Amino acid sequence: MILAGDIGGTKTNLALYEWTTERTKPLRLESFHSCDYTSLEDILTEFLNPPTLQATMIEAESSGPEGGLAGDQSQEPIVPAAACFGIAGPVIDNHSHTTNLPWIVDGPTIAKQFSIPRVQLLNDLEATAYGVLWLRPDELDVLNPGHPPKKRQALTLISAGTGLGEAILFWDGKSYRPMPSEGGHADFAPNNDQEIDLLRYLRSQYLHVSYERVLSGPGLHAIYEYLRDTKKNEPTWLAEKIKAGNPAAEIAEAGLTGQAEIAKQTLDLFASIYGAEAGNLALKALSLDGIYIGGGIAPKLIQKLHDGTFMKAFINKGRYKRLMTSMPVKVVMNQHTALLGAASVAGALSHAPAT
Repeated sequence: MILAGDIGGTKTNLALYEWTTERTKPLRLESFHSCDYTSLEDILTEFLNPPTLQATMIEAESSGPEGGLAGDQSQEPIVPAAACFGIAGPVIDNHSHTTNLPWIVDGPTIAKQFSIPRVQLLNDLEATAYGVLWLRPDELDVLNPGHPPKKRQALTLISAGTGLGEAILFWDGKSYRPMPSEGGHADFAPNNDQEIDLLRYLRSQYLHVSYERVLSGPGLHAIYEYLRDTKKNEPTWLAEKIKAGNPAAEIAEAGLTGQAEIAKQTLDLFASIYGAEAGNLALKALSLDGIYIGGGIAPKLIQKLHDGTFMKAFINKGRYKRLMTSMPVKVVMNQHTALLGAASVAGALSHAPAT
């Protein structure tokens, strides 16, 4: 049995698998609010020890194609043969200080505390990159079919959620090899006068304005606040909903349903900047085999992503417009893709020869 985890700024997903060399459904899958815990070890203690057997399981019909099945009712703590965790932050020497949580995650420490023989930490986008290699066609939504070359090239992945992650998958002659990146923290580069004004607005609040400051849940809210403060067209009812609820979710709903012009303008700007940065990443990696749009935001805004705003910005690269048009662009609809990737790595670790 192996353990896989997807550790994000908002939630942490953990799952147990009987993983061999093929994709399998998890034996058990649970989700935790990350901010309710002081460390990953606290969550693992709850998940791997007997009391967690009484916790609410995520059943197959509520967790999509990855399904959740009841676990072993043994009263002994579960000791996986290997574990892999995708972490929202840079991973160096199997150690990570998470970006959007006050946690320090250390692979050797977890291995020792829970008696797990092999523990591997990955950047969360690296884990998602491994996961996209296991996705089925029905778990992807195509924005642009493109025309990839016959000879394998590179793939890229960009994911907006609580933060913004980016990754590259290069072809080594036999398989795609994911590479971690912190490209989401690169400088935001505006493309037009409105985006220049947005940058000026954000610079009044932050010393460094990265793409993550714009392309994320908080970033969507930041774009809205920029429009609110410059255009003065915020409806009172929407201001109250945003104050009482999840700002990004309320803005997205109002924009997608056409209830508020400011929300529609917010989604237009967000989708355009998202498409532009996806195109930047595709150019830097020359990802002729395509680019995946992951993260929690894209599936919720799939209606908006299909209206042309995203793809117009994606291909708007001057003399490289024809090249950009040839690249496939697909939205990842399976929200457990990072978990799937972590499981595949843990499965390989559990079958690797001892060193």
